[in-house]
Amino acid sequence: MKYVKILRDGKGVWGVLHGEVVRTLLEPPFEGLRYDGESLPLEACRLLAPCEATKLVCVGKNYYDHIEEMKSMLDASHNPDKPTLFLKAPNALNTHLGTVHAPDFVGRLDYEGELGVVMKRRAKDVPAERAMDYVLGFTCLNDVTARDVQKSDGQWARGKNMDGFAPVGPVVTDEVDPASLDIRTLLNGEVVQQSNTRLLITSVPEIIAFITASMTLEPGDVIATGTPAGVGPMHPGDTVEVEIQGIGTLRSRIV
Repeated sequence: MKYVKILRDGKGVWGVLHGEVVRTLLEPPFEGLRYDGESLPLEACRLLAPCEATKLVCVGKNYYDHIEEMKSMLDASHNPDKPTLFLKAPNALNTHLGTVHAPDFVGRLDYEGELGVVMKRRAKDVPAERAMDYVLGFTCLNDVTARDVQKSDGQWARGKNMDGFAPVGPVVTDEVDPASLDIRTLLNGEVVQQSNTRLLITSVPEIIAFITASMTLEPGDVIATGTPAGVGPMHPGDTVEVEIQGIGTLRSRIV
């Protein structure tokens, strides 16, 4: 199943994608599907971030090659045996085909392509072997980062949480296996990140177990599973795309 969230009559409405047609729902698809009887062509829909996030829980440095490049950028150490978590707030959410703008004081704005996980059930103290029962599906995510702010602050809240710094989409799907998905990021059509989720240090079920041991995840919350090596700067006029096998391509324009 592929789910989308669209703007209709000024409100966000969930739908199920059937080919190039969106069949809209009466409510979010967390406890089953209730169609409202309307169908819309996908090309006529404005897509929103396909989530209902009270928070985005992000995993830092979850690929070994990214750990090495971040040591040189931030002079940071990391224990790969335990995930590093940080949060993005809902103000950071952005859409497929949305624009990303950094305040004038930001000197370096980076892309970080990632696999996103959207939850469908409240989750607390979930064991890894049951984790997938709590997942609605998977999506593309760009963990946009003001790298110079992140480095100068010493903690990541401001550099990660500026308005629009979390493009998510275009769809959420339960039709892929998160354990083995090709993922790549393109900057102006050139591949700048390329990896596979089988190289994640902490797997998706293990991430869910680790997070929910400490905090409750709500339906519609998003987990960002980490980015591979190759992060780099974006500039006004650039187009950045996060492409994940079986999910699609999340496209943003930097302004």
